[in-house]
Amino acid sequence: MNLSVKDASSLLAVSEKTIYRWIQQGSIPVYKVHGSYRFNRAELIEWATSRRLGVSADAYTEPVQDAQPLPGLSEAMEAGGIIYRLDGRDRDEVLRSLVDHLRLPEEVDRGYLQEVLIAREELASTAFGGVALPHPRNPGLLNLSQMTLTLAFLEHPVDFDAIDGQPVQVLFVPLAPTLRGHLHLLRQVAFALHDAEVRAVLQQQGSREEIFRVFEKISEALGKNGYGTGADSATDQGGKA
Repeated sequence: MNLSVKDASSLLAVSEKTIYRWIQQGSIPVYKVHGSYRFNRAELIEWATSRRLGVSADAYTEPVQDAQPLPGLSEAMEAGGIIYRLDGRDRDEVLRSLVDHLRLPEEVDRGYLQEVLIAREELASTAFGGVALPHPRNPGLLNLSQMTLTLAFLEHPVDFDAIDGQPVQVLFVPLAPTLRGHLHLLRQVAFALHDAEVRAVLQQQGSREEIFRVFEKISEALGKNGYGTGADSATDQGGKA
């Protein structure tokens, strides 16, 4: 809880009045400490990127201790894969089915992952515009060895209690060993979802070849815009995500 309302408004590039409105609506992650509103920086970045909101240009400029190259969007998706016709009639059924299909190391406890994904959605829905980004709040607890991004198309539209009321038909599942990698994936997915070609191929549930072709183009665009596979500037520090 290291940010004030003023800090949060600067980070999210909105007015303090907007921050207070979101607090009153209960839509933004916030804590009350000694009578003052405080925010966790990592939570705010995650919250903003999952809702495709703008974030200030310096939001990711804090130094990191281990600035190793991070995989690009298409590389992470190659590792995570694409799932078609994921079954489930409600949110929790979908998440349980999802975990059963994820490419995970043997040492990862799938039952625990199901629990943390459901708990994260109960805290605040990650869905917006028919797309949800279910993920653990604390990535480092899963004993993952690499970053992956899984794309899943649902067999049936499902209510994820999205802020815009739209049922979910598509899932992006970012999994990373560190918070730095986690925010890196969320940032790249948020960038991709602004692209008309990406939205079209998702709506059409395109073939693997079509999807990877589009996301390879996005990866190139991300690289040109400074979001590429080089040393990422998002901080890998403690906090809930």
